Amino acid sequence: MAASPRYRPLAFGITRAHVRDGEGGVQYLRGDAQLQPYARRMTDRLVHWAGTDPQRVFIARREKLADGGTVDWQRITYGEALRAARSIGQALVDRKLSAERPVAILSENSLEHALMALGCLYAGVPHCPVSPAYSTVSQDYDKLRHVLDTLTPGLVFATDGARYGKAIAATVPKDVEVVLCSGEVPDGRATTHWSQLLRTEPTPAVDAAMDATGPDTITKFLFTSGSTKLPKGVVNTHGMWCANQQQMRQSMPVLQEGPPVLVDWLPWNHTFGGNHNIGLVIYNGGTLYIDDGKPTPALMGETLRNLREVAPTVYFNVPTGFEAIAHAMKADAVLRRNLLSRVRMFFYSGAALAQPVWDLLHEVQEAEIGERIVMGTGLGMTESSPFAIFVTNPQVKSGHLGLPSAGMELKLVPVDGKVEVRYKGPNITPGYWRAPEATAECFDEEGFFRTGDAVCWIDDANPHLGLRFDGRIAEDFKLATGTFVSVGPLRARIIAAGAPYVQDAVITGLNRNEVGALLLPTPAIRKLAGLPGDAPLKDVLESAPVQAHFQEVVDQLAAQATGSANRVARLHLMHEPPSIDKGEVTDKGSINQRAVLKHRDALVQDFHDDRQPFTVKPQGDRK
Repeated sequence: MAASPRYRPLAFGITRAHVRDGEGGVQYLRGDAQLQPYARRMTDRLVHWAGTDPQRVFIARREKLADGGTVDWQRITYGEALRAARSIGQALVDRKLSAERPVAILSENSLEHALMALGCLYAGVPHCPVSPAYSTVSQDYDKLRHVLDTLTPGLVFATDGARYGKAIAATVPKDVEVVLCSGEVPDGRATTHWSQLLRTEPTPAVDAAMDATGPDTITKFLFTSGSTKLPKGVVNTHGMWCANQQQMRQSMPVLQEGPPVLVDWLPWNHTFGGNHNIGLVIYNGGTLYIDDGKPTPALMGETLRNLREVAPTVYFNVPTGFEAIAHAMKADAVLRRNLLSRVRMFFYSGAALAQPVWDLLHEVQEAEIGERIVMGTGLGMTESSPFAIFVTNPQVKSGHLGLPSAGMELKLVPVDGKVEVRYKGPNITPGYWRAPEATAECFDEEGFFRTGDAVCWIDDANPHLGLRFDGRIAEDFKLATGTFVSVGPLRARIIAAGAPYVQDAVITGLNRNEVGALLLPTPAIRKLAGLPGDAPLKDVLESAPVQAHFQEVVDQLAAQATGSANRVARLHLMHEPPSIDKGEVTDKGSINQRAVLKHRDALVQDFHDDRQPFTVKPQGDRK
């Protein structure tokens, strides 16, 4: 018998389950820990660290050059952050901003963005970090316009007029103050320079504003990415955020062992980066190094550069990021040595992590340090602040979720042959901003939040192992035969079979006789084709080596199938990238199945009617 793999020691806080049965097959699930006391406001933690260790670095970012390059780190300590927050907060108090007239932030992650957010927190003025893609990638600004119409901001902040000015001119009313760090708005409107806010002299009024805040005070609005509908503004409060941070400390005791150090690119307009990661730094007195890289061919090099220099204690990323890091570590000794020197846990979210990537990470880790690093994961959402469920032991496999965090109760409800998980706890949003109907729809008769996520037990005989992800209920569909297709698990199988050349798979076949898959390729597929680096992607995907490889993939998938619901009868590689304007992709890279199917319906129909060239079918199916 093979010896059990050795892992770098990591404690798991919640490892026992309490299950009770309800009516109609409903079950209720809790973990075995009571939620311990937590701060009333996130600002209390900022004030605490600024008082106890004012010289500790809170946040850092490499200085950017005019040509887009970066040099050394610029650092802001906790003491400096609090002083800036009070000055900015005073400026906001002077402007009489409020939840009805909040601050909208149009900016990537930056030191200025962080300080503006802290100023808002201190003054009790809600802010909204808006997806930069709504301003810089979108061509019609419809989503940006919707966000601003919903918010009615009293102030709009952007780091760079050259980058955001066009979007501001198109969407921000002329009577709304615009604050810029540099540049101007092309319509010639007057703007306020960022330095004016920083130079504002704090008065007792700003401290009184902070003292007036409490657990129910709104900290921010985070807009969901939206699918076939426009994004909704999720209300986030101090109480939600602080409860969630304590839940994280209890599920992941590593956060209590010392101030965490993060190297992180995840965008702050998304709950993973903006609540989970920023929150755990402030709450636990940690340090965040802003990574201007990203898991894309153009920017991954910056991430690797940062990880060679700064050793994180915990490291968060999405699956495509871990895939790039796994391959880079094979050949980069400096990267291996520094990244693995003190990291206690890796953590992924956002999509399925393919097993080959998992295996390669473990292979490199064992060769370098003689043990594996635990890959943490779980389940959460913007509406849960986001942390909700976390794994219970080191033996994590793709799809594992684990048990609910302290203070949360899960309701497991049978729905159309699956089991939906619903949330209740102090970390759950009170609802959507200025959307009472959407808010009412999202809670059931017992006050549980309807997530739309399907789960099942990892082991029916051992509930203490917790839950496993079973897809999104709204993504599942029936074939013409009446057979249900479970999209989540099938999608994960296809991504694993196609690794490292498949970023995602959109599952097709609604009211058809068989299942199909439209594939979004990764940049690695260019190496497979053997064509020049500047060859059009369409030529790459239609090349003989690529088509031959995916013939093997579809044959393998067909051989593993147990019935029509999980048998992929056709594949097609899409050369047209997903559109953020159409909601097909978020700025974090997550693919929205329903939006792709809606906007590419003509392709789907041609695909299933044998009118789409370069459709790959299993060998036995070809005519």
